[in-house]
Amino acid sequence: MTIEALTVGRVGVDLYPEQSGVALAEVRTFAKSLGGTATNVAVAAARLGRETAVLTKVGPDGFGDYVRDALTGFGVSPSYVGTSPDLLTPVVFCALDPPEDPPLLFYRLPTAPDLTITPDDVPWDVVSAVPVLWVTGTGVSTEPARGTQREILKTRGRRDHTVLDMDYRPMFWTDVAAAREQISWMLDHVSVAVGNRTEAEVAVGTADPDEAARRILDRGVSLVMIKKGADGVLVATRDGSWTVPPHPIDVVCGLGAGDAFGGALVHGLLSGWEPVRIAEYANVAGAIVAGRLACADAMPVPAEIEERLQGDQ
Repeated sequence: MTIEALTVGRVGVDLYPEQSGVALAEVRTFAKSLGGTATNVAVAAARLGRETAVLTKVGPDGFGDYVRDALTGFGVSPSYVGTSPDLLTPVVFCALDPPEDPPLLFYRLPTAPDLTITPDDVPWDVVSAVPVLWVTGTGVSTEPARGTQREILKTRGRRDHTVLDMDYRPMFWTDVAAAREQISWMLDHVSVAVGNRTEAEVAVGTADPDEAARRILDRGVSLVMIKKGADGVLVATRDGSWTVPPHPIDVVCGLGAGDAFGGALVHGLLSGWEPVRIAEYANVAGAIVAGRLACADAMPVPAEIEERLQGDQ
């Protein structure tokens, strides 16, 4: 198996309420699904026919076994999923209220295995040669993962396509200033940056999509995509900027939509598509997942995306 995309970062087991519209305290049963930003992106790209792998870690428990089995089932290589012997595989509970932006309850204490990645865990030959390398803001929230991800980017040398998912989760940081310092550093070492308005503000100090994109491009990034929710997606390169309109959907659960977008972005980069075409395709992938319950299990296949795209014409 030749890896086309390696994602680095968070993994977990998502537990979704099977009763909607109630508080977590009132939920009786939950459905289990594979989760975690970097993991979901790898699954989404695999669903689109790409050979992917995740560099992450789990605990020596049944949920860790589940993660490896689920990845294999989705066609994602588990070869770089390590084990932290003294930690548990993270579990995340989702409350479906509001469905557009459901609150999450993370069980990742005292820390998560994926934040204990060290240089010894890294397949350095893959990092140097893989066509798409995907890193996240969460991955630099603490040591030793922070230093390891920095070394990964230095080794990569900003070659195409080195992608930063700005992926800001406030519960993983002491404050915004700390997050800005670390995520901003990564902008000087990647070729593609993607995130929403809040994540852009954390990274470069403004939530205005056009100004944020300008500041990111000024850091040497060649492609910026800023997701604006109901206002569509801003695509910016050194040649100009464009806004791709939103794809309407009845939202069931907003979780995973951004990761579906990410997996489609990976697919588009590997396909050599123009940036606007990538954003249009990724926007539809994200909308499809927003209309479903779950993350990894909800990722679309190409026929579903193409059908929606044709319906928009």
